Amino acid sequence: MKRLILARHAKSSWANPGQADIDRPLNERGERNAPEMGRRLCERGEVPALVVSSPARRALATARLMADEFGIRREEIVIEDSLYEASVATWLRVIAALPARVNAVLMVGHNPTLTELANLLCHGVRIDNVPTCGVLRLDYDLRSWAAVPRGQPADWSFDYPKRTTP
Repeated sequence: MKRLILARHAKSSWANPGQADIDRPLNERGERNAPEMGRRLCERGEVPALVVSSPARRALATARLMADEFGIRREEIVIEDSLYEASVATWLRVIAALPARVNAVLMVGHNPTLTELANLLCHGVRIDNVPTCGVLRLDYDLRSWAAVPRGQPADWSFDYPKRTTP
């Protein structure tokens, strides 16, 4: 069984218009939402063994706040440079190359790619938008991450901060 958890970074700040996109931090709402979504995953028993993040400041901050909830040390987070401004094809390559020994992974990235990826992986279910700090959990009856891009999820869930009943 492989569990893939995809999360869009939490709400970011636009307070400094001249700031490079990759350097934008979380805003106050993002700082609240990221740990909340981590807690929701924990409450449902959906705790990853590995966290992989885009290098963007807002994505990495989201990953760190969620990892804190899982009891994963921040220095154990894998920063995957290729996930920033990545295509769906790049995401699929990174997923396929995840370590075989790990069965549950949280990956943090950006829209619009995450919404495109969610729709590709959910096979027939339409997700119009993965909102900031939205979390899609996909479970596969597979032994290999390499099979996930072609696989059909056995189970899935979709949650986001403004959803009242996860």
